[in-house]
Amino acid sequence: MKSLAILGASGHGKVLADIALLNGYECIQFFDDRYPELKKIGCWAVLGNTSNLLSCCADYSSVIIGIGHNSTRLRKQIELEKVGAHLATLVHPTAVISTFSTIQPGSAVMAGAVVNAFATVGKAAIVNTAATVDHDCQLGDAIHISPGAHLAGSVNVGDCTWIGIGACVIQCLTLGANVVVGAGSTVINSVCNDTTVVGSPAKPISHTL
Repeated sequence: MKSLAILGASGHGKVLADIALLNGYECIQFFDDRYPELKKIGCWAVLGNTSNLLSCCADYSSVIIGIGHNSTRLRKQIELEKVGAHLATLVHPTAVISTFSTIQPGSAVMAGAVVNAFATVGKAAIVNTAATVDHDCQLGDAIHISPGAHLAGSVNVGDCTWIGIGACVIQCLTLGANVVVGAGSTVINSVCNDTTVVGSPAKPISHTL
């Protein structure tokens, strides 16, 4: 039986569980650090916390992190990698993924998303509903491309960067690590590490910590 453990009983975790069912997983179980206060999410059981999963991850065909916060998701994935967990890559059946693209383990591509030719998506990443990643984009680890966000060709995105819902990034730009792009923003210039940009055109408003 094909089984999946999801670490993080969250809204994101629910979406991952739904995609997992569409990918043929028959048994889906959750782990969350709110356990034992939290023992159920939707129709799925929450069986333990991170420590419990680390001790039993070999019992599952695959595991994946259902945590929306980028740096936390990456940290949890590294913990699981250290104990030899098999990290799932989940792709919704309606997503369009080029055979010439690369998506690293622990990442998820949601319904209606597009990842075009020679794009690379790092580990523990989220390409959310109806987002598009065009040709030759290079996306780092634990990034989140939010629903309806669009990256033109040859955009480089650093680790743990979050591109907000409905945002657009024009071609050939570099967004550093830990960047936040506000919802609906239009990015027409490269963005340095640890910077939040908003607006159309997007401009820096602060340095994130």
